[in-house]
Amino acid sequence: MMRKVLQKLGKADETKDEQFEQCVQNFNKQLTEGTRLQKDLRTYLASVKAMHEASKKLSECLQEVYEPEWPGRDEANKIAENNDLLWMDYHQKLVDQALLTMDTYLGQFPDIKSRIAKRGRKLVDYDSARHHYESLQTAKKKDEAKIAKAEEELIKAQKVFEEMNVDLQEELPSLWNSRVGFYVNTFQSIAGLEENFHKEMSKLNQNLNDVLVSLEKQHGSNTFTVKAQPSDSAPEKGNKSPSPPPDGSPAATPEIRVNHEPEPASGASPGATIPKSPSQLRKGPPVPPPPKHTPSKEMKQEQILSLFDDAFVPEISVTTPSQPAEASEVVGGTQEPGETAASEATSSSLPAVVVETFSATVNGAVEGSTTTGRLDLPPGFMFKVQAQHDYTATDTDELQLKAGDVVLVIPFQNPEEQDEGWLMGVKESDWNQHKELEKCRGVFPENFTERVQ
Repeated sequence: MMRKVLQKLGKADETKDEQFEQCVQNFNKQLTEGTRLQKDLRTYLASVKAMHEASKKLSECLQEVYEPEWPGRDEANKIAENNDLLWMDYHQKLVDQALLTMDTYLGQFPDIKSRIAKRGRKLVDYDSARHHYESLQTAKKKDEAKIAKAEEELIKAQKVFEEMNVDLQEELPSLWNSRVGFYVNTFQSIAGLEENFHKEMSKLNQNLNDVLVSLEKQHGSNTFTVKAQPSDSAPEKGNKSPSPPPDGSPAATPEIRVNHEPEPASGASPGATIPKSPSQLRKGPPVPPPPKHTPSKEMKQEQILSLFDDAFVPEISVTTPSQPAEASEVVGGTQEPGETAASEATSSSLPAVVVETFSATVNGAVEGSTTTGRLDLPPGFMFKVQAQHDYTATDTDELQLKAGDVVLVIPFQNPEEQDEGWLMGVKESDWNQHKELEKCRGVFPENFTERVQ
C-alpha cells in the first residue's frame, strides 16, 4: 500500500501493460457471468424439486381416490411410482451434469483472482526497486555499496514479478477462450436432459390416460360428463336471447368464464366497457333467472334489416307496426320505465350490432324524433335499463341493485377496455339526487336487467 502511495507521489514509476489490463477486464466479466449462471441454475433446480413435490402430491391424491375395486388400480400406482422416479432421476442428472460442472468451472476463479492481486503488489515492488536503483545512480555522491544492494533487490523483485506475470499472461486468455465450450456444454446438457425427461413423462401421461379411459368405459353409466361452460350451451343461451348475429360481433363469440357463470345477454352495447383495474379480474356476471319473454327469431332479423335499410330513420319502430309512437320515444331516449311491455321486451334482447347502431345514431336526442333529449340526463346517456333481480356488488366499482331500480346506461371512457356482459351506468335515483357522475357511476351485469329505453 505504501508503494502505491509512492507511485501516486511520483517517487516510483508505474509500469503499464494495457494487454494485461484487458485480460483482467475479461476475467472479471467472465466471473460475473459464471456467478449469475450458477445462481440461475440453482434456482432452476429448486423449481424442479418443487415441481417434483407437487407432482408427487398429485399422484398420491389419485392413489387415495382410486378405489380398490376399480380396474387399472395397480397400473395407476405403478405409473405414480415411475413418475416419482423420473423426477428424481431428472433432478440428479441436472446436478451431476450441470451444477457440479458449473462448480468446477467457477472453482478456478478464486485462485486466479488472488494471483492477479498478488501480481499487482509485486509490480509495485518491482517499480519501487527500479526507481530506488535509478535514484542512487543519478545521485551526486554515489555510494557503490548501496547501488550494488539496490541492484540486487531490483533483480530479485523483477524476477518474482515476471514469473507471475508470464503465468497469468498465458492462463487468462486460455480461461477466457474456454468460456465458449463451457457454455455450450452446460446448456446442451440441460436441454438434452429436459428433452428426454419430457419424452418419458409424456409416455407416463399417455399410459395414465389409457388407464382412466378404461375406467370410464367400465363405469360408463356413472361417468361425469365434462360439458362446456353454461355460456356455450344452446339451452342456456336460448333462454336469454335468440341466436347470435352472424356478423362476428362480440355477442357471437362468447368467452368461456373461469367461474362457470353463463354469458350475459347478447344485447350489450360494444361501447359499454369495463376498466382494466379492478374489473379486468372480474370473471363474468352472475347467473340470474332466465328472462320471461324472448322475441322470436323472425322479429330479431326484421329489426336488424330495418336498422341497416338505406331509408333508416330513428322513427322506425323496433317493436310492432302498431306502436310507432313508443318506438320513437325509445330511440329518442325519453320513454319512462313501464310505458310499454313490448318495447321493453324487444329492446332488451337486441343483438350487439343493433345497439351499436343506436348508440352511434342516437345520443340523448335524435333528429326527427317526436321528443327532444332530456337535459337532466348524464353525459353520453344511451338508454335505460331496469333491474329484474337483486344484485350484490362484489367490488368498489360495481353498482348495488335492487329489483326495480332504473339505471341510466352510459359508455365507458376507454372503449378498448371492455369486459363482455357488463354495462356502465348510474342509478337514476342517485343521478337525480347528486348529479355527480364520477361518484355515482359503476358497472353492473347486463343479464340482471332489462332494457326499458
